[in-house]
Amino acid sequence: MHRRRLLQGAAVTATAALVPASVRSVAAPDAVADYPTALWAPAHTANYTVPAQPSERRVDRVVIHVAQQLFTPTIGIFRDPAKRVSAHYVVRSGDGHVAQCVRERDIAWHAGDWDVNTRSIGIEHEGWVDRPEYFTDAMYRRSALLTADICARHGIPRDRAHIIGHHEVPGSDHTDPGVLWDWERYLRLVGLP
Repeated sequence: MHRRRLLQGAAVTATAALVPASVRSVAAPDAVADYPTALWAPAHTANYTVPAQPSERRVDRVVIHVAQQLFTPTIGIFRDPAKRVSAHYVVRSGDGHVAQCVRERDIAWHAGDWDVNTRSIGIEHEGWVDRPEYFTDAMYRRSALLTADICARHGIPRDRAHIIGHHEVPGSDHTDPGVLWDWERYLRLVGLP
């Protein structure tokens, strides 16, 4: 086990060295992302909730967002304690690189509805709802792999009732991921039968 931890730490360190300083992790070395290939880029602790009983947190959906921002500034927003917002993951447009900002056992503040926040995983995507050039093949594929992994680990059905857009959260005034998001393609990649 000790050797495995050393190897994980070395992999995280090597990955972090390739990322701009503004995105690098400041977390303790033992903070390893829930999704194996994700860069750990923690949100500020003022921007999410650690549940009193993390083992009792039941996740039953994934909420898809479009950040209306670039990848690095999105992570920066989650690190700013004044912003009071976060998501579990951020996916970069150009290459589909994934950063994890909040552990899945914790409650990210992404949906705008406390009930949905407490039972969902939020995935932000670099880009803007009205700029389809940000919805690249790499982004769709890597995000779909992430969503499929989340669904498998949490026992979430891979369907539109459980993989929803931010605009579908009750009471939401958001439009993301927007009409240009290709749900059919995304769900096919997630692995619907």
